[in-house]
Amino acid sequence: MNDTLALSGVSERANAILTEVERAVVGKRRSLELVLSGILAGGHVLMEDFPGLGKTLAARSFAQALGLDFARAQFTPDLLPSDLTGSFLYDQRTHEFTFRKGPLFTGLLLADEINRTPPKTQSALLEAMQEGQATVEGETFPLPKPFHVLATANPVEYEGTYPLPEAQLDRFLLRVSFGYPTANEEWEVLQRRMDRRQEEQSVAQVTDAEGLMAMQAAVEQVTVDEGVGQYCVKLVAATRNHQSLLMGSSPRGSLALLLTARAYAVVRGRDYVTPEDVKAVAHAALDHRVTARPELWMNDVSAASVIDSLLTSVPTPAATDGGQRTGFERP
Repeated sequence: MNDTLALSGVSERANAILTEVERAVVGKRRSLELVLSGILAGGHVLMEDFPGLGKTLAARSFAQALGLDFARAQFTPDLLPSDLTGSFLYDQRTHEFTFRKGPLFTGLLLADEINRTPPKTQSALLEAMQEGQATVEGETFPLPKPFHVLATANPVEYEGTYPLPEAQLDRFLLRVSFGYPTANEEWEVLQRRMDRRQEEQSVAQVTDAEGLMAMQAAVEQVTVDEGVGQYCVKLVAATRNHQSLLMGSSPRGSLALLLTARAYAVVRGRDYVTPEDVKAVAHAALDHRVTARPELWMNDVSAASVIDSLLTSVPTPAATDGGQRTGFERP
């Protein structure tokens, strides 16, 4: 099987996954494409938006469609690191300590309201997200593969919350917002609820853990034109000397742009990356990696507005058709 056929299969399966998730999450195709692109790129995604906009539902639906073991950890102020990683318990029958695994040991972990727990517990996720392992009392345990974290955060409640530090935000490949639905979309939510005649909803399984890893391996076959790769570098470099930013993006930003744009291109039906793919994922990949100067907040200067300005000011390379590669873009 050649690369193009393999990637066309990934694209078809990705769209089948999105179709299933959309049965539960109405009218958020663009955001769902970004979340799936983050997963296909092998990363973790932070979903930050107002309460009740489908973040938790989206995470559970992705776990069902992807066929992954799913665990939900509700982050609270009294949550301990061992509540995530697990701990050693004394077995009176064998007179030995045995390790009881925590919710980290799953395929897809929903870290719900991650900003409600203290930094000590937040940091328990860092090793798992970066290294794919958990260390408890000096002993290291590998996590299952694939392992992905979909975390949620509510940006409007400050009392009793612990904002994620920049170093931890940087561990998330993408930060995605869902936004309010339109009137028609909200009415469709109500109609679907009446048609179901029950609160709980589920979606069909499209693939499994091995199938997801095969999709991720296929995305690695996507090659990127040098001009598009340099465009990623220039966008990120421009954040480091922008007068409105207190802190620019690290090289993780350009890597996030590149990896996510590759996955996004396949989701959109192409085996090559265009500058428009980079622009499509730029906000999700960069907004949480830059910090606007506090004194400019009163002037409505934000990370998003700065990235917007860079997307218009940094020269866009000429469009590429992938050289000798053949696209399979859908109409």
